[in-house]
Amino acid sequence: MLKDFAISIIRTLRQQGFQAYLAGGCVRDLLLKREPADYDVATSATPAQVMGMFPDTYAVGAQFGVVLVPLPEDQRTPADESVISKTQAIEVATFRSDLGYSDGRRPDEVRFSQDPQEDVARRDFTINGMMLDPVTGEVLDFVGGRRDLDAGIIRAIGDPERRFAEDKLRMLRAVRFAARFEYVIEAETLAAIQGLAHEIQVVSRERVRDELTKMLTEGHARRAFLLLDESGLLKEVLPEISTMKGVAQPPEFHPEGDVFVHTLMLLENLPQPCSPTLAWGALLHDAGKPATFRVAPDRIRFDNHVDVGVKIAEEICERLRFSNHDAAQVLALVDNHMRFGHVTRMKESTLKKFLRLPGFEEHLALHRADSLASHGNLSTYELVRAKLAEIPPEKIRPAALVTGDDLIAFGYAPGPRFREILDAVEDAQLEGQLLSRDAALEFVKREFPL
Repeated sequence: MLKDFAISIIRTLRQQGFQAYLAGGCVRDLLLKREPADYDVATSATPAQVMGMFPDTYAVGAQFGVVLVPLPEDQRTPADESVISKTQAIEVATFRSDLGYSDGRRPDEVRFSQDPQEDVARRDFTINGMMLDPVTGEVLDFVGGRRDLDAGIIRAIGDPERRFAEDKLRMLRAVRFAARFEYVIEAETLAAIQGLAHEIQVVSRERVRDELTKMLTEGHARRAFLLLDESGLLKEVLPEISTMKGVAQPPEFHPEGDVFVHTLMLLENLPQPCSPTLAWGALLHDAGKPATFRVAPDRIRFDNHVDVGVKIAEEICERLRFSNHDAAQVLALVDNHMRFGHVTRMKESTLKKFLRLPGFEEHLALHRADSLASHGNLSTYELVRAKLAEIPPEKIRPAALVTGDDLIAFGYAPGPRFREILDAVEDAQLEGQLLSRDAALEFVKREFPL
């Protein structure tokens, strides 16, 4: 549907005498026989001319020549009606050349052009620099993109240092594309990244976070982080992960190697598709180990590494400006990942409270990947899955037998003791000792007399 709409836009532009082609990542994906996530059109028409031809357009970057043409309203996904995203619209960009990038992100000035080759010259990588005539199937390739696509190479267009100086985020994008497609980064392009890696600091933290999230969730996270390390970007964007390298672990529990190796192996074992919070929780689950490493008489130990790891993860989430909701789940994953080791010794009430953690399926997925990346024993994972199947949801999260209003009616004064009483009632209920409201009220009178 989106592809057909993009082609219809191209036909309309051409009927008005303008050049128009599919451009960028969608061309790359079509040549790779992959379904593009979105479609972009490049044209010789100016933004004003594009907006004059199509109703309900959005000038998302008219000064840079970019206009968003949304799908007809009856073809849009209802959930996206309030916000027109690139999955619900076609981005139509005017051929242009860029003049100066003083902020390391956007051009200081653009000059609209009638020449598609001039437009391609300012794009990032050769594999993203092709244009396609969807009517004839002709590919416009001025930069050797098809050659690099066939050879599996990520190569900057023109001078790599200039391309990265224009937009520093392109350094992270080079790594992400190389990981996603299992390509290599061309030598001069990699050397330019290594020389400019420290300049990634000028990129907004949100853009860095989003690029890293894509690396973590696109299915090739291990390769992405090895490339981040090789390129020098890892110590710039996530020094806390870089410090894991060389931090030994007790071989009886971690025969796979150091903390960095373990973390990358864990990422490799994440389910696909993988949510951003699970991916970040997995990446940061052992963030506290480098700071707590010690060699004890019996073995290598990481005392309190969970508590330290939670603080480190909190700093990272704050630095990268995670939403409060996502940060809370990432921290919960780090905070609870060692609790699976106590499952067989948990009281029934403690186990049920554990099983009802928000997003527990992510906790369980992290434990499975953690186990596969170390000792390989999935017995606890299978036990927890069996418990989830065996215990009805209403037994894991039953309705409260006693409330604060009940306690006030009985003459208890509101205060800290309320929580103690209510927790005790809930624990007894979860243990199966209290089955009715009357029994719970008798329990309160007996165990917590006025």
